[in-house]
Amino acid sequence: MIKKLDLYIIRKFLGTFVFAIFLILAITVMFDINEKLDSFLKAPLEATIFDYFVNFLPYFANQFSPLFTFIAVIFFTSKLADNSEIIAMLASGMSFKRLMRPYMISAAVIAIFTYVLSAYVIPPANIERIEYQNTYVKNKRVDYGSNIQMQVAPGQIAYMSRYDNNTKTGYKFSLESFEDKQLVSRLTAQSIKWDTLYRWQVRDYMIRDFKGDREYITSGRRLDTIITIEPRDFLISEKDHEMMTSPQLSEYISRQKERGVANIKSFEIEYHRRFAMCAAAFILTVIGMSLSSRKVKGGMGINIGIGLVLSFSYILFSTVTSTFAISGYTSPFIAMWIPNFIYIIIAIVLYRKASVG
Repeated sequence: MIKKLDLYIIRKFLGTFVFAIFLILAITVMFDINEKLDSFLKAPLEATIFDYFVNFLPYFANQFSPLFTFIAVIFFTSKLADNSEIIAMLASGMSFKRLMRPYMISAAVIAIFTYVLSAYVIPPANIERIEYQNTYVKNKRVDYGSNIQMQVAPGQIAYMSRYDNNTKTGYKFSLESFEDKQLVSRLTAQSIKWDTLYRWQVRDYMIRDFKGDREYITSGRRLDTIITIEPRDFLISEKDHEMMTSPQLSEYISRQKERGVANIKSFEIEYHRRFAMCAAAFILTVIGMSLSSRKVKGGMGINIGIGLVLSFSYILFSTVTSTFAISGYTSPFIAMWIPNFIYIIIAIVLYRKASVG
């Protein structure tokens, strides 16, 4: 059961967490305005506020929620320890394990909130934010592709020599169908235009069907057809993975793997990162509480300093391991969870030390 003492600690934890977020965000906004001032002056004020900042602030806060969680735990727990409140709790017969309960409840609230934001809320908001950046700050869209080849469906290979996303048109297109490794049909066209979903319009086409020793040829000026690919399957921009919800990411990754597309590491990393960040809330809470639950010489400053070093090292370590996945040295899942596995060991050691100290 949750008691008054639990509610007291939960309020302190979550209150400090929210305060730390707002403080960091205020500083971030000032630096961001200073860095992008020229771009902001060119854009409409309404777009800057509602398309960029309203979507940027939740994105930034969510990206660094492990850091904010750790700082919040270190800060308010050190204050409790300095005021001898934790000593009083333990002296009253409360075990260290029981004292950890409200911390874990608070970490669960943050983890759930973080996952819902990163998996469902922030990706749609990122569409507006990234579109604003591409329009007024720096255009990082990928609007052209060349020598595009991929598996459309089992036994179907599509090829385009060039694709222009501004006109939604591909050139020198071919679609080959195989059965038992034998070519049974080949469609070629001078151009192909994307409509919506999987609807394509083939222009100046020729279809060659092979049945035994015979070949049947069909040609025409225009043909509306369904081909299960769309431009986002082969025109991959730097931030595309940030604009997909977790179900969309999972579906996209599965579909691209079936098609033999190799450059989807960033999508897999983003998918696993969202789950790893939720686990990080619990791990860093245990580390922070174990570090700051005892009075130390030098007061709160020592604990905060140690906390900052550990939290920044966690973020740095996560960044480094993600590059291993991009380079192909390890899988995205392992890359995103290696920091958690290592910090779980640190958490266990510190927890045992603090509980018997």
